[in-house]
This record gives sequence, structure tokens and C-alpha cells, in this order.
Amino acid sequence: MVRGPKKHLKRLNAPSHWMLDKLSGIFAPKPSQGPHKTRECLPLLLILRNRLKYALTGKEVQQILMQRHIKVDGKVKTDHTYPAGFMDVIDIDKTDEHFRLVYDAKGRFVVHRIGRDEAAYKLCKVRKLETGKGGVPYIVTHDGRTIRYPDPDVKIHDTIMLNLESGKITDFVKFDVGNMVMAIGGHNNGRVGTIVHREKHKGSFEIVHIEDAAGARFATRITNVFVIGKGKVPLISLPKGKGIKLTILQEQAKCYAKESTKQPP
Repeated sequence: MVRGPKKHLKRLNAPSHWMLDKLSGIFAPKPSQGPHKTRECLPLLLILRNRLKYALTGKEVQQILMQRHIKVDGKVKTDHTYPAGFMDVIDIDKTDEHFRLVYDAKGRFVVHRIGRDEAAYKLCKVRKLETGKGGVPYIVTHDGRTIRYPDPDVKIHDTIMLNLESGKITDFVKFDVGNMVMAIGGHNNGRVGTIVHREKHKGSFEIVHIEDAAGARFATRITNVFVIGKGKVPLISLPKGKGIKLTILQEQAKCYAKESTKQPP
């Protein structure tokens, strides 16, 4: 008999993109309830300990957080299992460092270092567009925000640029052919390209065809597509690789070329 919500997460059941090894423990940090789903987030504990290497243990992460050094989207967070997700901005004021959570071309979270100017905003995908009580129009974004009175031209699947200090929409990008997008789910998670074609299927999933900078094409569901730029100009800086997925042979050739340029000892 189930007695309430689960409070534990076994290491083997944790999402593979967390990249936890099997042998250094039994459990993994179970993300708290928050703006991102359990399997689409990265807890702050893993960001500070496993990625940024600011702590050696979970206890040290808690001590850092309780000193109120870490901000997510401009707000101090003290919960070590807080679920940070795609496009979230992490600020460490004491070291004047700023990071954005994005995917690499293999669909894994990258804690991507950004400048102070870029850390002032984030991009949000519009998930819902409805009219509330009293005829007030509002949108709901991918990170759970509700924003009232948006621009009348903003529709579902568009992307808004949100100022983190004021919480206001400063710009938006339409979901149109020719705009730059990133796949945020499915087999092509993390790949970047421009929209070539949009297939509408009544009663089923809409399919979007995307072409990357290398000329390779792929298709995915419309729910997995996040607009990140106007035309071919991204509104955010991209991590290493620029979202172009290499084949195994291309990766091997790149690795061999790197090895051959190294000077012998």
C-alpha cells in the first residue's frame, strides 16, 4: 500500500543525462517539486558538486546554499534539490559568475558560462494562451510562469524574452519557418537548426522539419521544438559544438586529429 509521495530516488533510476556513476552510492538527490519535471531538470546539488566542483559532498553544497550565495533566475535558493531546468540562469554573486542551463548536441545538460549582460534575461516557450477571470489574457511558459496581458501577437509555441529583474516581456520570436530552434526532447534532443517545414496532422502530433548548420535534416514533434533565435542569429550564446550532432566516424576523426596535434613528451 502506498503511503504518500516518494521521497527517495535510487541512483540507477536517475535520468541518464545527470551522468551519475553506479558505484559511488545507492541513492541520488530526488528533485523537489518545482517549475521543471523530475526527468527534465538538474538539482542544484549536482550543479555545484558534480559540474562546477565547488563542493566535494552534499553537506558542503547545503552549507554553500545556506549562506545564500546561489541565485536561480535572480532569486536566492537554499533547497539543494531545487530543480533547475532548461534556460534557467544561475548566478553566483561572490565570484561574479553566471551560467545558463542548456543542452549539448547529445541531449545532456551543460552548465554554460555566460556574461553579466546575457544573465539579465532568459527565453521562455509559450505553452498556453488563455483568457482568465474578467477577460484578462495570460500565457503560461515552459518554466511554469503565468504572465498577464502579453503582446497580442504572441501565440502558443512562440518564444518570449523575459527580463529576470522586472519579470516583463522585452521581446518575442514567432514560431516561423527560417527561425533558429533547439530540440528540447526526443531522439534529437539538443540539436540546433532552422525550421524548414511544418507538417500539420489533424488529431495527431504536428511534425517540424529542421536543418542544422552542417546541412543535415531531422524531424521531431512540435512540442520538442524551442525557438532560440530570429533568422539564423541566436538570442543566447550556444555551448561548444553549437548544437551540431556528429556521427560516430566524425567524432573519431576529430579525436584522432586532436591526438596527432599533441607534441610528444
